[in-house]
Amino acid sequence: MKHLLSVEKLTRDAVESILAAAKSWKAERRTSSRRPLAGQVWALLFSKSSTRTRVSFEVGIRELGGQPLFLSANEIQLGRGELIKDTARVLGRMVHGAIIRTFAQADVEEFAAHAGIPTINALTDDEHPCQILTDVFTYQEKRGPIQGKVVTFVGDGACNVPVSWMFAAAALGFELRIAAPKEFQPSPELLSRARGKISCTEDLRAAAKGADLLYTDVWVSMGKEAEAPERVKVLGGYQINQAMVKLAKPDALVMHCLPAYRGKEIDEATFEANAQTIFDQAENRLHVQKAILDWIVC
Repeated sequence: MKHLLSVEKLTRDAVESILAAAKSWKAERRTSSRRPLAGQVWALLFSKSSTRTRVSFEVGIRELGGQPLFLSANEIQLGRGELIKDTARVLGRMVHGAIIRTFAQADVEEFAAHAGIPTINALTDDEHPCQILTDVFTYQEKRGPIQGKVVTFVGDGACNVPVSWMFAAAALGFELRIAAPKEFQPSPELLSRARGKISCTEDLRAAAKGADLLYTDVWVSMGKEAEAPERVKVLGGYQINQAMVKLAKPDALVMHCLPAYRGKEIDEATFEANAQTIFDQAENRLHVQKAILDWIVC
């Protein structure tokens, strides 16, 4: 049985298979008659709110012939303290797969271990695999193979998005530069686990120079709201703006996984100048997640 719990646990072959399938699903969206989820019900268990993740998975499941069943934490017994493994063993007898968006990576892994159904990590505090697969797909759609390229992440370099980028760098053979204050850089243990060509620096100019892709995310992730004043203070200079773009390659892409807070992690002019790429990136969540669902049930 297949799961998608993290980029770290995906093989290169699996990543490439998903990306190739996403290209086909996107091209054939209006014409494909394939329904690999026909007759299936997939549960979406979301402890964290979402726009892109929820809509893309719900639409994707329907387009693949299945039925989504959305369950927020307030609607099921998990919100009242039921054990993850008990919820997993109940749902595993009733639905065909689960997509989980929550806080702890351990919760997703425990669910997968006990449910007996395919399980997808739609975001945890540790990783965001569906997003990073989409980002790689978007880059390659616009610029060709990512192998050998330079990706520069700016901002909170220890949150789930750059961590998944780290594991992708190792799997796909590109360079990842993380520009972040010392206290927001990934731990030595994480860097050792990733084993890719990854560097961390506080020097924004050095990180941006010659980059093929500039990428950022919000400074205050869900669950970190109490830290907002300190985060904004420390991360205040770590912004993608026109000056930074000029240091990258002339055809460098700028990406943001959204939602974006203009004037913080990215300025208004830079966001709007790169809006086509950013909203193509958002749309591609649908196509990549359809490929993930297809891959996971085949």
